[in-house]
Amino acid sequence: MQRRYGICKKDIAVRQRKGVKRQMKIIVLHGSPNKKGSTSILVENFTRGAEEAGHSVIRFDLADMDIRPCTGCVTCGYEGPCILHDDNQKIRAAVLDADMIVFATPLYYYGMSAQLKIVIDRFCAYNSSITRKHMKSALLTVAWNSDNWTFDALESHYRTLVRYLDFQDQGMVLGRGCGTPSMTKHSQYPEMAYQLGKGV
Repeated sequence: MQRRYGICKKDIAVRQRKGVKRQMKIIVLHGSPNKKGSTSILVENFTRGAEEAGHSVIRFDLADMDIRPCTGCVTCGYEGPCILHDDNQKIRAAVLDADMIVFATPLYYYGMSAQLKIVIDRFCAYNSSITRKHMKSALLTVAWNSDNWTFDALESHYRTLVRYLDFQDQGMVLGRGCGTPSMTKHSQYPEMAYQLGKGV
């Protein structure tokens, strides 16, 4: 079931009645070039919730890493070593060791940031390995815009990734009207991110 804007309290209560959840390794791909911006606020709150639930979280600030775009050479054969030797090797190792991946990005021209898109394109070299894991996933995103269609394109892209990579979607926090960190802090979205982390 696709869930938007976080998860409901009823979902959390049902999961808690079922007993202790298995501890997960979660990686967050933080695609904003602003480490103290609105996207980071959602990431910090999601992380707090997930760690309180007993999970371990590793955050990658992609803007600070040396990650080059895929050249499309297909030397990897879609499942092998990449000819580009850069920081993406760290991400690849972390993804293949994780149980859940969180995509965190500001909305840039109605899509994800270039920093995040480059990393997703580099999934090409270990695509089958990702698919076989049936990982959990989530999307955290913010935008200045507050129109009801603001996230349509990004939602569609995320849902396509979930289908193609055989992810188990855990939910999306779509932060409308989050043009500044102050606006975001005073919105409902940090709490939604916290509850999403707490409930996975």
